[in-house]
Amino acid sequence: MDQAQLELQLKVWKELAISKQVILRTAAEALKLDPDCTQEQLRIALEGAVKKVAIAEASVATTQSEMRTTVAALERKLTAAIQAQTAAEATAAELQAHKERSALTMGQERANFTKDMQKLKDRVAEKEKELKAINTALADTPENIVKKMKALRKEKQDEADSRRAVEAALGTLRKEKREQDALVKDTQKLANQYRDTHALALKLQEQLKELAKDAKDVPDVPELDQKLLDSAEGKESAEENEGEKGKQNQKGKK
Repeated sequence: MDQAQLELQLKVWKELAISKQVILRTAAEALKLDPDCTQEQLRIALEGAVKKVAIAEASVATTQSEMRTTVAALERKLTAAIQAQTAAEATAAELQAHKERSALTMGQERANFTKDMQKLKDRVAEKEKELKAINTALADTPENIVKKMKALRKEKQDEADSRRAVEAALGTLRKEKREQDALVKDTQKLANQYRDTHALALKLQEQLKELAKDAKDVPDVPELDQKLLDSAEGKESAEENEGEKGKQNQKGKK
């Protein structure tokens, strides 16, 4: 080995030694140790740092797993809430349609009942006129008295038949009114459940937006159909009934 190679090797070993000292000093400063600490102290500090890193990585992995589980559970809850809301909307629409059909049927029967009552009043007025004419035309003979009694019995029978028909019609109207009231109560209860379901869906959506990586990935919650709720709760029907009462009062004044 000549002098040049020896000098080169010495230079390389010197640079390696310097680099090693720089690396050791940098590691000591990073670990907040004395720059002049021993290699054993540095080794112990490095092992402690590696353990802390491993513990931190395990904690991060556990937290990520828990977050994924939580997000999945919230997504399932949101999906279930949206499905429940959709079912509630369909049920509310069906109840509203049934309610409208019932209201139409009741209106028709009410009109028919009014017509029947007017016919009955006209018949009673005609019978009264006929009875008055009979009383005037007939004398008080036995034959006339028998005829009058038969006519009166027939008239009473007709009145009794008419009264029974009116009572039957009134009973039908009362029954339909009770069914309508029960339907309104059920509809209002369903509307309240629909509002609660929608509020829960919005709350779950906000929680998912906070946990999800991208808020756009969270499905949208359908808007609350306030018009359908008002219709289902009978607010429109109440206003229509008030309008009809006002019209009837005006007709009565005329």
